[in-house]
Amino acid sequence: MCGITGWIDWENDISGQKEILEKMAGTIQNRGPDAEGFWLSPRAGLAHRRLIVIDPEGGLQPMVERWGDRLFAMTYNGEIYNYLELKKELQERGHTFKTNSDTEVLLHTYLEWGEDCVRHLNGIFAFAIWDDANQKLFLARDHLGVKPLFYTEKGSMILFASEIKAILAHPEVKPELDADGLAEIFGNGPMRTPGVGVFKGIKEVRAGHSITFTREGKRVTRYWQLESKPHTDDVETTAAKIREILEDTVRRQLISDMPLVAMLSGGLDSSGLTAIAGKELAKENRTLHTYSLDFVGSDRDFQTDLLHRDLDEPWVKRVSEHVKTEHHTIVLDSEELLENLLVPLRARDLPGIGEMETSLYLLFREIKKDATVALSGESADEVFSGYPWFHQDEFLNAGTFPWRVSTTGYLSSLLSQETLNYARPDDYVQTRYAEAISEVPALEGEGDLEARQREMSYLFITRFLPFMLDRKDRTSMYTGFEVRVPFCDYRLVEYLWNVPYRVKTVDNIEKGILRRALKGYLPDDVLYRRKSAYPTAQNPVYYQAIIRWANDILADHNSPIYSLVNRRNVQALIDGKAGVDEGQIVKALEYLIQVNSWIKEYGISIS
Repeated sequence: MCGITGWIDWENDISGQKEILEKMAGTIQNRGPDAEGFWLSPRAGLAHRRLIVIDPEGGLQPMVERWGDRLFAMTYNGEIYNYLELKKELQERGHTFKTNSDTEVLLHTYLEWGEDCVRHLNGIFAFAIWDDANQKLFLARDHLGVKPLFYTEKGSMILFASEIKAILAHPEVKPELDADGLAEIFGNGPMRTPGVGVFKGIKEVRAGHSITFTREGKRVTRYWQLESKPHTDDVETTAAKIREILEDTVRRQLISDMPLVAMLSGGLDSSGLTAIAGKELAKENRTLHTYSLDFVGSDRDFQTDLLHRDLDEPWVKRVSEHVKTEHHTIVLDSEELLENLLVPLRARDLPGIGEMETSLYLLFREIKKDATVALSGESADEVFSGYPWFHQDEFLNAGTFPWRVSTTGYLSSLLSQETLNYARPDDYVQTRYAEAISEVPALEGEGDLEARQREMSYLFITRFLPFMLDRKDRTSMYTGFEVRVPFCDYRLVEYLWNVPYRVKTVDNIEKGILRRALKGYLPDDVLYRRKSAYPTAQNPVYYQAIIRWANDILADHNSPIYSLVNRRNVQALIDGKAGVDEGQIVKALEYLIQVNSWIKEYGISIS
């Protein structure tokens, strides 16, 4: 797992511009604290920051290979989970290898199959390959977009990087927002439209896509997409198939030359992965270490809501004892959350969701002291349709993104009329929603309810899940820590895409089909524990501190958001007179605090 960046210039010789490339790579040093590397030619410069996970001696990058009379250079971030099978196939085709790294296998996969190499990969990846003889740049990103990759085209240049901050480090790129960028922040935020980098001129390589750049232009290829077809397997066959894919996926993702652990919340998703991983490691007489998150005073402050049914820790203990893991609970207090509230913003280069991201960052920071890699249950709710939104009419028939139902109009009420007139965030979001719905591959003959549930599934996989993966990648990699997400294996996602919602919820419970697939791995009380979402701090000390922080910003005429917001309405929110509950108040104020700091710290101009 690493950080990558690079610079192509079709007109100017950049072979002497290492200093700028070093500056770009330096901004993402946290992604790769173990080593750095650079490669420059007249037209291309590649840089790499390395986090060592596999083959410490052999995976140095950028990796350069001569193939006949042609020269190729690659910088790569990720893990190729089928690299051993690929290596064997490539050896049979005449390739020889100098290292034991997946990096070299990936490069040779491109040498063998060219741009079709991505169709042979199972993994999480973002990489760039420069073909010096043909003066061609190839960028590619994994099927679900677990690993990030941004780029911009400016004059004769192409700049790319794992994170936006590396692109902004180039002296020719200025941090600017136009109307669409503001609409992303105040309409979509903290989500982000796939392909959009928010900053003016900065774009994203979309999940499941590759882009080829030449002097003549660029060609975008979608190499993977969901395909709708009838699901013919019965319930038991479906559960067995899911179990088979998960077991294979976890086995592949346990490969690491560095200490590997698992995140454990006591919920179905993380508990199931922990049980599978624990069983696999036990075959080698190894004990799996697990980690969970809790808050000081959680037993006193916890309140139930739609997504939070009960405390995690009793269930964490139950699973750890059952699987026989060595468990560690990381306990956070309000002061830590407040002190680090802006860290995820700097990790993501964009405002996020406040303490939920902060706590995740602090959790990874602690785990990093003991390990380099973790398994996470992220994305199971998206691919198994596990949220209440999938069966409630209020969300199914909302005519907008379901996660905006409770905030539509409300967030707009916090903006000044000038901002509303310029950015038109609600219109922007509805345009983006219509685009998303137009992409859904329909299934002929499907009933209205089933078709709507398929649309919901598409929205969550392609619009909501990317935000969750962004959050997980940036907060983990900011600490130099790799998180693997077995539920994002594209084979599992492809299969589940066509499993009807009624089968996913077999036994009249969310993710019922996953519960059946995990039978025998977990005790029944854990197996049938109702969903409880990622824990949040509910300490009144934190709430009052956020109120004071927001008040200070609103009282400062020089605050970047001073002219962007409707100050009267924000003050009503701060004073608890806006007619929304405490949780919504905190989330809204956390977001405004981050937007304010983001504009200031990044020196953003609004054009």
